[in-house]
Amino acid sequence: MNEILKAYDKTNEFGRFLNMTYKVAKPGEVIFSMLVTKDLLATKQAMHGGALAGLMDAVVGVAALSVSSLKGKLVSTVEFKINYLKPVVLNDHLKGVGTVISEGNRIIICKGEIFNQNEELVAIATSTMNAYLSKS
Repeated sequence: MNEILKAYDKTNEFGRFLNMTYKVAKPGEVIFSMLVTKDLLATKQAMHGGALAGLMDAVVGVAALSVSSLKGKLVSTVEFKINYLKPVVLNDHLKGVGTVISEGNRIIICKGEIFNQNEELVAIATSTMNAYLSKS
């Protein structure tokens, strides 16, 4: 793991709050996991869409970061579109897969997919990420 990804791991409080873990399968491809806890519910059993969007933003963001960091660059989300396909409920074990589909000098396009423990696709997304040099 390179220094930029190590720094991301140290400073990503939001990821710790959501109890997300990830691994870089290879540059441009990441796999996240997360358990849906009571704190993430919008109703008695359904996960809040914003929490699922937070996971998805991490999925596509770290996919992009896994390639940009090789060039010493960070990334920020320019935009992303998410489609919710199935309800996510209490105690679901989620797996998010992020993949870079196009990498330019500054713009990185990614796709994300989130599955439940039954391998059912619960959300998909596309994103545009901006790669930039850190000023620190």
